[in-house]
This record gives sequence, C-alpha cells and structure tokens, in this order.
Amino acid sequence: MERSTVFAETAVQLKQIERGVAEIFPREDLVSKLEKSRRENRPLRIKLGIDPTSSDIHLGHAVPLNKLKHFQDLGHQVVLIIGDYTGMVGDPSGRDATRPQLTHEAVMQHAQTYLDQVGKVLDRARTEVVYNGDWFSKMSFLDVIRLAAKATVARILERDDFLKRYKAGEPISLHEFMYPLMQGHDSVMVRADIEIGGTDQKFNLLVGTDGVQKMSKSYGNYIGISEPPAVMFGKTMSVPDALLRSYFDLASDLPAEQVERLLAGDPMKAKLALACAIVERYHGADAAREAAARFDREVRHKEAPADVPEVRVPPELLADGKIWIARLIVHCGMAASTSEAKRLVEQGAVSMDGQVVTDSGLEVAPHPGFLLKAGKRKFARVTAQEKK
Repeated sequence: MERSTVFAETAVQLKQIERGVAEIFPREDLVSKLEKSRRENRPLRIKLGIDPTSSDIHLGHAVPLNKLKHFQDLGHQVVLIIGDYTGMVGDPSGRDATRPQLTHEAVMQHAQTYLDQVGKVLDRARTEVVYNGDWFSKMSFLDVIRLAAKATVARILERDDFLKRYKAGEPISLHEFMYPLMQGHDSVMVRADIEIGGTDQKFNLLVGTDGVQKMSKSYGNYIGISEPPAVMFGKTMSVPDALLRSYFDLASDLPAEQVERLLAGDPMKAKLALACAIVERYHGADAAREAAARFDREVRHKEAPADVPEVRVPPELLADGKIWIARLIVHCGMAASTSEAKRLVEQGAVSMDGQVVTDSGLEVAPHPGFLLKAGKRKFARVTAQEKK
C-alpha cells in the first residue's frame, strides 16, 4: 500500500479513535501501530478488562465499550477480558479504602449479566471473550513471586490513589498492589497491541446525572443501559446543561458537526437530541420516538401516563377516612421512608390531582380516581379499600 494512502487512512482512524478520549500514551506508538496495521493488512488486538463487581452496566461503564466498538468498526480485533480473578482483588483506582473482596461465585454471576448487556454495544460475533482466571488459576506461588519482582513499591506508589492513601496514613492491603501487575499480565497473555483503560477512572466512569459524583448505582445517579426506554430518556433529560458536551462525546455517536450545532442552540433541544440518541443506541429508533413522545406528554405537558398503577389504602392505615400524606407516599412505593416523603412534600415535588402539596403534615382522604404524583415520574391512582 502506498505511503500516502496509509497516512490518509491512519488520519481517518485517529479522528474516530481520539473522540472523547482523555489521554493517549504514547500517542506516537498508536500512530505507528495503526500505520503498520494498514500496511500489513493486519487488525490490531484491542484489549479491555472488565471486573464484574456488580450486575448492571450503566453509561459510565459503556464509555470504554463504545470506544471498543469504534475500533471494531475500523476493522480491528476486540479482546474483552472478564476479570474473574482481578474482580476478586478489586480495582483500587479512585478508592480511599480497600474494596470488599468478592467470592468467585458472585463475580461469575455478575459476569454473565455483563456479557448479556455487552451485546447492546459490541458485535459479540466479532468479540473475543476470555477470563483471566484461565491463567491466574494455574499460577504457583513461585509464579506470583516472579510476577511481583517485575515492579517496585516506589513505582506502584506513583499511582495517585495509592499515594494519597499512603500520605494520609490510610491502610493499603498488599493484595491491592497485585492489581496493576495482574492487569499488565493480562495484556501479555492476550497479546494486546492496544489497551483501553482509565487514569484514575477519568475515562471509564462518566460523571453521574447529578453532575457531582461519578455515575454509580450506589449514588442513585446512573443510567443503566438495560433500563426501560422511558426511564433512560427521563434520566438523560435531568443531566445538567454543563455536562452535555461530555455526554454527547462519551455516550453518543452523533457526528461532531451536529453536536456543535446542538450545543450552540437551545439546551433543551440539545438535551432532547441526546436522550433520543442514547435510547436509540440501546433500544432502537422506534423506542426512542415513543420515549420522546411519552416525555413530552407526561413531563412537559404534565399529563399522567396511561399505565398509572392503582393503589388501594387498607382500612388499618386510615383514621376517620384519612391518611397522613407522608405515609401515603410510602405506601404507594414513592419513597423509602416517611422522612424522605416529608422532604419531597416540603420541596414541592408532590401533587394531588394536579395541585402541588407543601404541607408535610396534611391528612388526605382518598377518593376514587385520586391522582398522586411524587417527583417527575412517579404516579399512582389512589382509592380507599372498603372494610369487609
């Protein structure tokens, strides 16, 4: 292949690869490998390791998967390492304390759900999937010692997460030092040309929908890629305006020119386009259109959804035919506790038959067809159950 052609095709690949990437190091090696790949007509082996420490994949987890898809679309070989052994150690990145260790059984259960969801992003037929337990389980203690001899404590402490804990006098377990060594050994075992990962999780953990914490199920600010289209759409619409560019770059494949036009215009229109793009990616175009229409009806025009659940209030919860508003909200499954329900009321996030309620001490007399709403998307039609 002519040199000029190789350069031109490499430039096209780089433009796709670099989108939404925090760092490439060393960049010149990536360019060299891409050029060699084009000259020899040999796909590069692109490795990503995933530790299945929970059962769900959210948009943050999907960021590196999307980058793998870019490489896959460019004709390269994707190698997905399921960390059934590194998952038991626990990635120390960004942690201010040692992670709890999981059993192998728990990790493998999570792994199956991960693989089921990965197919929403990657072409599974063209994805090589391996488990690092295939080699780590066969290593003797002497093999581990030899692996450990390849790194120094000083080099390990250069990691920002370890260094912060060390300076603060926080405990660091010896097994955590093994994690980066295991990652490196993974790359050797699968003959990786390029590795996708994160520097203190800058790449693979998208900021959550609150704009403050990293995206996490434990923070309640995540968007799961298997969530229903309407839920995914609504959560995306709650993303702060300041994060739109990051979400477009990391969670969508909309052309850069279109993204720039959207960001230069009305933020609401940009957010609607983002929500449609994300839902379409994981559920299809029809689901995206329906989710957009539903959002328009239920949120923008304050209409109740067609499938509002009916909730009956048993006689034992009523006093003189009435029930405390906070207790009613909890009974309808809209809050986990009366304290949380009271906060919702006091914040003006609760309405009855379209009228906002702000008195957290209110006693309510349910009547047939009575519509209760809490937050943006929780509805219930409440009736009092008759005594038998």
